[in-house]
Amino acid sequence: MESIEAVLDLDKLRADIAVLEEQAAAPSLWDNPDEAQKITSKLSHLQAEVRKADTLRGRIDDLAVLFEMAQEEDDPDTLAEAESELISVKKALDEMEVRTLLSGEYDAREALVNIRAEAGGVDAADFAEKLQRMYLRWAEQKGYKTEVYETSYAEEAGIKSTTFAVQVPYAYGTLSVEQGTHRLVRISPFDNQGRRQTSFAGVEILPVVEQTDHIEIDESELRVDVYRSSGPGGQGVNTTDSAVRLTHLPTGIVVSCQNERSQIQNKATAMNVLQAKLLERQRQEERARMDALKDGGSSWGNQMRSYVLHPYQMVKDLRTEFEVGNPEAVFNGEIDGFLEAGIRWRKQQEK
Repeated sequence: MESIEAVLDLDKLRADIAVLEEQAAAPSLWDNPDEAQKITSKLSHLQAEVRKADTLRGRIDDLAVLFEMAQEEDDPDTLAEAESELISVKKALDEMEVRTLLSGEYDAREALVNIRAEAGGVDAADFAEKLQRMYLRWAEQKGYKTEVYETSYAEEAGIKSTTFAVQVPYAYGTLSVEQGTHRLVRISPFDNQGRRQTSFAGVEILPVVEQTDHIEIDESELRVDVYRSSGPGGQGVNTTDSAVRLTHLPTGIVVSCQNERSQIQNKATAMNVLQAKLLERQRQEERARMDALKDGGSSWGNQMRSYVLHPYQMVKDLRTEFEVGNPEAVFNGEIDGFLEAGIRWRKQQEK
């Protein structure tokens, strides 16, 4: 607990909270709603961090008293209660320790999640939609705000691709270990012969771009296409050509946004996503150069997790060996075990 408190630097967190509280109390706060949202969100997050650390410290102090009481009174019930609390405190400590491992350059950022169906036809599109729901459910259970920027629906079922934001500090550091190819093995519900099908979906995690990132995009290098938004089955979801698709000509990167009612808002959001993708491309090029210098490769982008529904039930991370036997719970957003194992694994790889 002492090492966790030292890494978190609680005195600095409390000082930051005092500054943010002052900013949040300013009468002009909501003159700029976007900035106000950032300030209140960051304040809420830091307050929760300090509260969590203080609560855990209190539980550890109480634990010593509980064991002492059980010993003095020779009371098996109190001892059982103390041992149960010890297990619970250890679990909470492990979770908090994982947070201290998020020290990368962009780890404190909010995250953009991009999911696309890969090999496997309609099963892959259905799998991509399952992964979208999994991450959105995970965020919902944590109370994290999300915003879906674009979803391209497949003709028969599922989605071709989707992009959404998880708007909480450290979302990028936490979710970045999910990047790579996810694989699903099951009896296909779309095959009338009931054959087993393997399908794939790609997950890309990007840090949200901030003003300090300096990603310049020349308007002459952009092709802007405007089209009508569509929902599942190709139905129009609004009656104006407000959805925007941006193509960055030098790199071939394409991004779309259709969640806003106005073309201007959709273009602004799409530009933010494009900047995030260009920032990530720049980071990967730098990482590749570093890997070349170290004469070692990185496994980002490779197949990283298998979801098997037949002939047995298991979800297994191929890098960390972490596995669970309940795929339904995982698809319902219970992925903390995978995230924690992934963050620890990544820290080991950096040594």
